[in-house]
This record gives sequence, C-alpha cells and structure tokens, in this order.
Amino acid sequence: MSAVMITRKVRKWEKLPGKNTFCCDGRVMMARQKGVFYLTLFLIIGTCSLFFAFECPYLAVHLSPAIPVFAALLFLFVMAMLLRTSFSDPGVLPRALPEEATFIEMEIEAANGNVPAGQRPPPRIRNVQINNQIVKLKYCYTCKIFRPPRASHCSICDNCVDRFDHHCPWVGNCVGKRNYRYFYLFTLSLSLLTIYIFTFDIVHVVMRSVDNGFLNTLKETPGTVLEVLVCFFTLWSVVGLTGFHTYLISLNQTTNEDIKGSWSGKNRVQNPYSHKNIIKNCCEVLCGPTYPSVLDRRGLMQDDSLVSATCAAPSSSSSSNATPQTTKTTAPLIPNEHTPDDAKPSIAASAEKSPSPKEELPPASKLPPLASPETDAETSIAKDKTH
Repeated sequence: MSAVMITRKVRKWEKLPGKNTFCCDGRVMMARQKGVFYLTLFLIIGTCSLFFAFECPYLAVHLSPAIPVFAALLFLFVMAMLLRTSFSDPGVLPRALPEEATFIEMEIEAANGNVPAGQRPPPRIRNVQINNQIVKLKYCYTCKIFRPPRASHCSICDNCVDRFDHHCPWVGNCVGKRNYRYFYLFTLSLSLLTIYIFTFDIVHVVMRSVDNGFLNTLKETPGTVLEVLVCFFTLWSVVGLTGFHTYLISLNQTTNEDIKGSWSGKNRVQNPYSHKNIIKNCCEVLCGPTYPSVLDRRGLMQDDSLVSATCAAPSSSSSSNATPQTTKTTAPLIPNEHTPDDAKPSIAASAEKSPSPKEELPPASKLPPLASPETDAETSIAKDKTH
C-alpha cells in the first residue's frame, strides 16, 4: 500500500467554510435551514392561486379585466424579489488564510505585549475614524479577521456578513449589504399584494351577497373564506415589518444596530453613516451601487488529496523455482499547507534519517548464488567426469 497525492481543480464554493448550501454550480447560495422558506413559498403561491381561481373570473367580468392583470404583475414581482433575496450572497466576508491569521496574531501580541499570568488579555479591538466619529472594529475568533464597520458574525450561517442586518428564516438567508434592498422591496410588494387580495376578497363577497345572501355566499365560496383568514393574520406582521424597515432606512440603520442600541442617545454616540436627511438616507440604501461578491464562488482552485494505491509484484512463468522476494519501498512525507506546524519538524527529521531504497538493497553482483537441488546434482556429475 502506498499513498499517492492527486491534484485536481475544484470550484471555490466546494471548499468554502460556513453553514451554507450551494446549487447550480455555486450560483445559488442559501442557508442550510430552509424549512421556513418553503413555507413562505407555499403561503404566497397557494393564496394567489386561490385568488386567480375563484375571485379573478368573477371580478374580471363584473368589475374590470385589469384586476387579474395587476395581481399577476404584483405576484411576479413579489416572487422575483423573494428569490433574489434568498439565492444571492448577502455579503459574506472570506476568512483569513493561515498565513494571514498568523500575521494578525503576531501583530496583536506585539501590540499587547506580555500579559502576566492570571490576567485577562485586553480585547482585540481596532479604532477607525468615520465622519469624525471613532468606530471600533472587533476581532472575529472564527474567521480570524477584524470585521469591517457594521459587519457581524451570523451564528446560524457561521459567516461574517458585511453590513449585517439580521438572519431571516422566512427567506432562508442572511440579509446584508448585497441583498437588503431586495429584501425591503420584497416586504413592501408583499404588503401591497396582501392588501390587494384581502380588499378584493371582501368586494367579491359583498357583490355576491347582494343576490345570494351573505351566508349562502360563504358556503358557495370556501376558497374566499380561506384567503380572507390567511390575509387577515399575515397582514399585520408583513405591514408592520415593512414599516419598521422603512423607519430604519430613513435613519440609515440596521436591525442589528437598532437592537444593540449602537447609536442610541445613552452612549452619546451619533450615527456616522446617517446623512441627517431622510431622502439622502433612502437613496443611499435603495439606490446605491450594487456591490460585487468578494467570495468568487465559481473560481477555480487546486485541491490536493491523498489516494491509497496497491502495488502488486509481477509473477514470472518459473515462479515455482524462483524464491519470492519482497521489496520495501518508503516514500518521504512531504508537508503541505494542511500539515500542522508542530508536525513539520518531525517529518523533516524522519525524512533525513530514513535511508533510500537503493541504500538498503546490496548490489546484485555481491549476492551469493542461490542453492537448489538441481544445481547440486549437476555439480556432482561434473566432478565425477573430471576424475
């Protein structure tokens, strides 16, 4: 048995740490917990299907054919914003390489000096100035980096996300720098769609009740009753969520900063990212540039893997007369980037002490001839002839 190192090219998303799932060769990125996201799809698609099946035919004839057309356009926009939020990179920051992490550790140790035994080392914080305001950059012990301003580590996805807002289970992904505007447009359009369906459900019931009565109408349209119940209970949460994020956008804050009270008046710290103008804050958040992903998920990288191989010695035709020979081959261990630093000196020492296969085997010319019954008989016959 011998180990053979095989180098092959793989996509970077296959080796990315964290708790994310990827589809379509790394183009789709989501969290591993997607059960609530499927529930969101079921509620939206199910409610709209009932509306198109029961209410739209009646309303298109008795009111206007534009009602189902506008509902279809609003439904498509809601689904597009939902999928855009769920399937995109929220702004995940790459983790530090081993060399970078070692360099950062050396910098921290040099800055802190020798800490006496029994004392807690000082916090790993760097201060930067943004708009004449001191902002602290915290060190992430998982990613081995100093997080940029407004970034935070998501415990569910196990990644640092730039301008982290929150982890939303309803969309099955984190909400951050790269998909926040799509999340807000999703909640806003979903609120309009819910109000739209709920309103025309009531109109449908009222118009039918004029001819058939209220109770008979409820018995004839069970789908409408189900839609009214779903829309009534989801309306308050969706509209409330949209209003809360509208308030945050007007102040240029995130949900994470609002919960922690980062820019509250208690700390006497002003928000350095706010323009002190609602219109400017909304334009920056909703109309700002689209930032590219820094992960390069579909980029190529080399992956070194060890594969065990079995080597069998070839057998000759005269195997019955030949003495079996065993050959011992040893290959030196070569440390690579996955080898721990503690094991590299021992590997190098063992490689120097171990002799090569050529030094172990004596030369073939110095080996004594092998004795066999046939050669002994031929030797005795030759001696008799000479005598």
